[in-house]
Amino acid sequence: METERAITPGCSNVVHLNNAGAALPADPTIEAVVDHLRLEAEHGGYEAAAAVAGRFRGVRTSAARLLGADEGDVVVTGSDTQAWTKAVWGLVLGGGIRRGQLLLIDRIAYDSHYLGLLQVCAVTGASVEVVPSTEDGTVDLEALRRSLAGDRTALVALTHVGTHRGLINPVEDAGTACRAAGVPYFVDACQSVGQLPVDVGRIGCDVATATGRKWLRGPRGTGLLYVRGAFAERLQPPGIGWSAAEWEDAEHYRLRPGSDRFLEFEVSVATHLGLGVAIDHALALGIDAIADRVGALADQLRSGLSEIPGLEIHDGGIRRSGIVSFTLAGAAPGAVTASATAAGINAWVSEAPLARLDMSAPRPTSVVRASPHYYNTEYELDRLTEVVGALATP
Repeated sequence: METERAITPGCSNVVHLNNAGAALPADPTIEAVVDHLRLEAEHGGYEAAAAVAGRFRGVRTSAARLLGADEGDVVVTGSDTQAWTKAVWGLVLGGGIRRGQLLLIDRIAYDSHYLGLLQVCAVTGASVEVVPSTEDGTVDLEALRRSLAGDRTALVALTHVGTHRGLINPVEDAGTACRAAGVPYFVDACQSVGQLPVDVGRIGCDVATATGRKWLRGPRGTGLLYVRGAFAERLQPPGIGWSAAEWEDAEHYRLRPGSDRFLEFEVSVATHLGLGVAIDHALALGIDAIADRVGALADQLRSGLSEIPGLEIHDGGIRRSGIVSFTLAGAAPGAVTASATAAGINAWVSEAPLARLDMSAPRPTSVVRASPHYYNTEYELDRLTEVVGALATP
């Protein structure tokens, strides 16, 4: 723990409990990014990229190991949303979504994923259907199975961990149902990769997307896209260039095999290298160990907060992640985070526009979100609890 804090500059400046937004990077990640920018400045961008070509390819190798995937099935992207958009529209352009079909999504879906499906529906004539949740907030697997009956469903898109509450959806069980029905299955792993074990083989998904800036502690502007090898051949991603396709003649092109068809030529080599370092660091620490530490810290925070009069935890779920969401009677979430900021503590406010399906009456439309990572300490959690407790109505 002390070693991790020593190599994380931000730990000496702030109590950072907004890791579900963007975690603090470690020195090796920072150095990888800055060193490559210097290399570009001194030798030229193309020449610098050529000099680190082996390390650059190695980022995909590390990402595949992280996700339990084949190396050829993973690409690094600019964000989770970029990865999601290219995959969904790849399915559309590949003829996988047609008029009258259903796109199933869960109630804790993130805004860019849901909005993307609405855009798809406007173009294709398909429609979105929201799978109900159980009383504790997790996706209702029986309802999902009923919705999968028949042949109208073109896609199931589920969220592993929502941005606004700490429950963990049973994505592996959902994958079993989707495979049995023969329906494409996309998983939003944006809030799970880096804090929980994510094995795409066990989940059984065709596509998974994630970001680098959250629990992986990577640079902003990085993401991950997994596309199952055989499924990739069904997708025609938009925005192709020579990295993704071969220009054969004036009238023809050929998409590259597998997930290579999602490659972009113009990327930030520096931040991709930084992401690779961050992934390797997480793998060296061990994802299971990270999950245990994050889970224990989150449970401790929930326990301390629950003793404050008028405070309500809103995470739900049978299994919970490192995201802790709550409201305090008589204090707006923004006022709570402002008090935290004044005390040198970073927390966040999750609001309805980010997860409107779930954040609607009778559930709160605004909550405080605190998300400890493994480098946080028990004392830091107590500091947040003290700040929140001081705002409680006597």
